[in-house]
Amino acid sequence: MNNEQLLKLQEQLNYTFKNKTFLAQAMTHSSYANDSMGDRSLSNERLEFLGDSLLGMIVALIIYSGNPLQKEGSMSRLRAEFICEKNLAELAITLDLGSYIKLGKGEENTGGRTRPSILADAFEALLAAIYLDGGFEPVYDLISSRFTLHSKKPKEKIADYKTLLQELIQLTPDKVYYYNLSDERGPDHDKTFHVEVIVDDVVLGTGVGKTKKGAQQEAAKEALEKLK
Repeated sequence: MNNEQLLKLQEQLNYTFKNKTFLAQAMTHSSYANDSMGDRSLSNERLEFLGDSLLGMIVALIIYSGNPLQKEGSMSRLRAEFICEKNLAELAITLDLGSYIKLGKGEENTGGRTRPSILADAFEALLAAIYLDGGFEPVYDLISSRFTLHSKKPKEKIADYKTLLQELIQLTPDKVYYYNLSDERGPDHDKTFHVEVIVDDVVLGTGVGKTKKGAQQEAAKEALEKLK
């Protein structure tokens, strides 16, 4: 990003970075880091990991504080609805993040700037960049403002199969389940993930998706059908 782009994005965020390196890294996709910099570790992947955790914690805190009478299942569904890939990609679009992301040639030529998974990851990486640069408060303010706007929008009925499966399994406390990434195929810019959901050492569902979260949803959906 050039200086003009840096200024424009910071204006949209209503936050000025003290260390612009954090912002630049947040907007560097692994394809660009690998192609142009020769080092994938310079991409936004680590920031995305941190941002994902920050997002989940802050959204949980907002929901928990906002309605003391809300039950755990309802809170889980509301959090999952906000942090799903589709919504995060929409939030990234409101900030025009697709214009700022540095992409490798492969991603650039195959529509990477509008790919929901890339936009969602960039948004999470951006949250981590703000946290590392300015601490917890500006990240909380950014997420809180977006959550408030999101909660006022008319809602589509979204099936969150992972949460539904979790609630069903929790009815039997001694059951153990987890998701296993069984395979991933394709180049970095167009991967397909294969996931299993395993309950008490038995594969109850399998799913395939362009993101790990999407594949997990498909696996959970299949497992629910079998359990029900």
